[in-house]
Amino acid sequence: MTVPVFEEYEPAADCGCAGCAQGRRETATTPVRHGGHPAAHGVRRALVLVTAAGMVLSCGADEAAAAASARDTRANTPADPQPVTPQGSVGPLNSGGTPGPPSAPGTVQRTTTRADIINRAKKWVTAKVPYDMAAYWSDGYRQDCSGFVSMAWNLGSNEWTGSLATFGTKIARADLQPGDILLFHNLADPAVGSHVTVFGGWSDHTHSHYLAYELTRPTARKATTPMAYWSNSSKYVAYRYKGVAVSGSATAFPGAGKFGPGADNAHVTRLGTLLIAQGGKRFYKQGAGPRWSDADKRATQAFQLAQGWKGKEADGLPGPHTWRLLVAGTGKRIPAAATGGSPAGTEAYPGRSFFAPGRSSAHVRKLGTRLVEKGYGKHYTTGPGPDWTEADRRNVEAFQRAQGWSGGAADGYPGPETWRRLFA
Repeated sequence: MTVPVFEEYEPAADCGCAGCAQGRRETATTPVRHGGHPAAHGVRRALVLVTAAGMVLSCGADEAAAAASARDTRANTPADPQPVTPQGSVGPLNSGGTPGPPSAPGTVQRTTTRADIINRAKKWVTAKVPYDMAAYWSDGYRQDCSGFVSMAWNLGSNEWTGSLATFGTKIARADLQPGDILLFHNLADPAVGSHVTVFGGWSDHTHSHYLAYELTRPTARKATTPMAYWSNSSKYVAYRYKGVAVSGSATAFPGAGKFGPGADNAHVTRLGTLLIAQGGKRFYKQGAGPRWSDADKRATQAFQLAQGWKGKEADGLPGPHTWRLLVAGTGKRIPAAATGGSPAGTEAYPGRSFFAPGRSSAHVRKLGTRLVEKGYGKHYTTGPGPDWTEADRRNVEAFQRAQGWSGGAADGYPGPETWRRLFA
């Protein structure tokens, strides 16, 4: 009897077989900032059982044909849609960039436009910049997912997923616009799953897919991507760069005379559109229009109050400061309507006490029906019905996590903001 021996074999780093693809997802090595070595990433070792030399004689052509077939099958295997993307740490620009310390989030940030953000992202996609967390492109930015966003946002430093959020303002996914980002930073283990993409626009009317610009193995790409990503979808949070502005005269305040009783112009329409994007939809029965109305005044005042302003600063008439925050999308959102009433007939939040074990009401059925309409009803086996159940709680939790919430904000019990987003 021949004794089998073991030979050490090292597959290619970009091997597309199912085992290697799974291995890349599950066993990402530690990033450089945590003591790892860039050369270690992507390296896998496997022990291949090799039979004694006598058995080779009985294999011959059949073995060769089988091996060739296996190679063909592996070559046709689709690329791993959930690549492991380890990244470098915060640092200055390198390899052609200007040396210096990383940008401090508290300092005045560079301004840019949405068009410029997308154009910079497109340059790396066109150049097919290869993924390499230890390398820097000719513009000085690191060739990984967070270096890609640092470049697109023109930060002047190489950031990582743990620091990018400080350069942006958290927004709702429904408010995403080209140039914003979707970010997942795994606090438990930053080396596993952390990733970031640049939002390029919705690719369908249901907003279930979007055009993502990203740097991932093997090269920078743009691709239609499920919202928010192939894996860890519920954990991605949307952010808007604090320094983003609209190019041209669109940022300029048109003047107080364009708003108020009797005003009828395109600026009023734009004001209403901006207010709706900031949570003011409930004030408008038919959407924004060119003729100034009480809805415009109440929505503007609600936005001003949300900023903490009082008196004349919250009179319901937009001034330069109100306009600047609305255009930049950086102001605090209009809060949900309080319990007991809702302007323009929007569904009012009935109160948390209706949603608890042992409770039964029409509000529970209405909640469940809306969850199903929104695509968050997978935990129902029957219903939804008027009795609060664990299925209701789990479906609400799924919806909350899809907003990027976690912890107590995603406990499965609907609060005013959960209710507002469901029925918006």
